[in-house]
Order: sequence, then C-alpha cells, then structure tokens
Amino acid sequence: MGVAGAAIGAVAAGVALERLTVHRAVRRRARLALDATGPYGTLRGVAGTAVADDGTELHYEVEEPGHPEAPAAEGGSGSRMRRKSGSRRASRSQTLTVVFSHGYCLTQDSWHFQREALRELGTVRAVYWDQRSHGRSERGRSQQVGAVGDVPVSIDRLGRDLMAVLDAAVPEGPVLLVGHSMGGMTMMALAAQYPDWVAERVVGAGFVGTSAGGLGEVTYGLPSAGISVMRKVVPGVLKALASHSALVERGRAATADLLAGWVKHYSFGEPRTVDPAVARFAERLIESTPIDVVAEFYPAFHAHEKGEALAAFNDGHALVIAGEKDLLTPKAHSEAIAAALPGASLEIVPDTGHLLMLERPELLNERLRELIAEVRGR
Repeated sequence: MGVAGAAIGAVAAGVALERLTVHRAVRRRARLALDATGPYGTLRGVAGTAVADDGTELHYEVEEPGHPEAPAAEGGSGSRMRRKSGSRRASRSQTLTVVFSHGYCLTQDSWHFQREALRELGTVRAVYWDQRSHGRSERGRSQQVGAVGDVPVSIDRLGRDLMAVLDAAVPEGPVLLVGHSMGGMTMMALAAQYPDWVAERVVGAGFVGTSAGGLGEVTYGLPSAGISVMRKVVPGVLKALASHSALVERGRAATADLLAGWVKHYSFGEPRTVDPAVARFAERLIESTPIDVVAEFYPAFHAHEKGEALAAFNDGHALVIAGEKDLLTPKAHSEAIAAALPGASLEIVPDTGHLLMLERPELLNERLRELIAEVRGR
C-alpha cells in the first residue's frame, strides 16, 4: 500500500518525461478501447446511504437473492429498513447476507467477478459498499479542514463506518463478512469495537490478501536500502503532492502509461497472463482515487494492529486466502491471521498478486461458494 501511494506520486511527477514521448495519443486510444471492453464495474444493485458518526454519507448497494436489482427496502437513507409484510421480515431474518469491503484506492466495483458469481448462485443477499472518500461515498467529513475536520483517518474509523453500513443495510439476520486488504482490516476494526455484535450476528468471515498488523515492516519487494529511503520519503512526498492535488491529477492523466506499469507489477503475480481489459480495469479503479485521499489514508496502515481482534471471529467459519506473490500484504500476514483462527481455511495461491479477486476470480468465487455452504451447514 505504501508503494501504491509512492507510485501515484512518482507517476504524477513524470509529466515532462511523458510529454517527450511520441505515441501518447496511440496509447490513449488503446486505453479507451480497453475501457469499452467487457462489463467490468457496470453491475449495480439497489442504492442506499448509511451515515457515519461524523455525518459522512456512505454509499452501499443491496442485491436480493434471485433479484439483484429488485428493491431491497423502503425508507430514508441511512435508516433501518421497513418491510411490506411480516412474512418478508421473517424471510429476511433467516437470509444470509454477504457484505463485501474493498481495499485502498479501490471501490466496491473491484468485486465485479464475485458479484457476478453470487448473482448466478441466486441464494444469498449481498451488500457492497464504498469506503469513505472512495467510489460513490462522500469525502470523509472528519478529514476536511475546518472546525470539526482535519482528523486523520484511522482503521478504527473505518470499522465504525462498516458498522453504520451494517446497521442501515443489514438490520437483522446472519452476516458473512468478506474484505480485501484495507477491507479486511476494516472487518478487524469492527470486531475490536463491536465484539458483542460480531459474536451475535457474524457467522463467517473471508480475509482476502489482508493483514492484522506489522505493515510498517513490509518491503514491497524492494532492497533494504530502497525501502529505508522510501519509508522516510513517501509520507512527505504524499503530503506535498496532496497540497497541489489539481496539478497532480493532471500529471496522473498525462502519465498513465507509467502508472500502468506500477499497477500491473504490484497488483498481479503474473501480469502477462492477465486479460488486458481486466488489467486496465484495475488501473481505472486506482486512477479514480484522488491523490489527497491517497495521502490521507497512507499513515493509517502503519498504525494498524488488530491481531487480538481476530479472536472475535473464532466462533464462525473463516477463509484466509492470499496470493503467493503479493508484495503489498505478503502471504506471511495471511498465515499469521490463519494462525490466530485455528478453524480457518488457509490458501496461498501460486503465481498470484495482491488483486486476487481480479487475477484469480474463478478460484476465489469457488472458495466463497464453499464458505457460504459451510456457514449454511452450521
């Protein structure tokens, strides 16, 4: 995640270099053609809004079993759902809801292939949401400069945001939480702050390429000298870039080719085998995150330590899965999570990087179907 931020900054700083190249228009047309390939990021459910405790409006979407675009509820944004009948309420109270939390510099659309798979399965309710300052959610109000703003983002804050989404979108019934990278950390922060709720409602958890702590020691595949310099320089660079966000965003657009190389390297274990349209989709997701948001969130990862919170998930089924070549949340972090959850299923996927849900969607979909079956069997 630190390299993700550094990459964006480095790309933004390369405007002059990119202007010297002669085939930028050709590559831009190629990117636009890839953007038009496939339905990636086009799936939509019934929209809702949850309100965080600092007033930030969080966008979520609900897909009902067998009817992903049917109205999930009536009532105002952020309120508890009202039902049309007692029978509908009884049915909802017994329906499993799978709630997906995405990672840093991504959106709920990063779960595109899992969304397709659950629609095909047609037997579970699903909720997808955008973390604050990402996707369709509002910029974090606590993070805006002002009388009540300018409060640093923390993983604990994201855990409270998830609780607001759960309260609005899943007021009753069993819950299966699935989180990738920062989304998995958000789940841990939820457990740390609301252990009784997790014990009562959460029947399973899926941790995808995530970490319970120790991110300050990740090398991102760099030599020791390089990582030492990066740790000293990146926070200041990101802060400086955030203060000139308009210029930086123009720079990012102009240097998309350089960004593409960084994205592929740190997203996929075998970039050459990934569908170019999928790789471009990953680039587009990351490009959509403003540089000041990148800078806001970066410090939160080094402060993240939630190993003790994992105990809250011991009573349910758990899947821990990661890419063998993940450079951002290395496999050792998933192995540590599994060690803290004795009943968890651990899988390290060969030749796979950080964006496992895009690089190996069929495998992850199958593991999620198995997890859902285990939860129901219980």
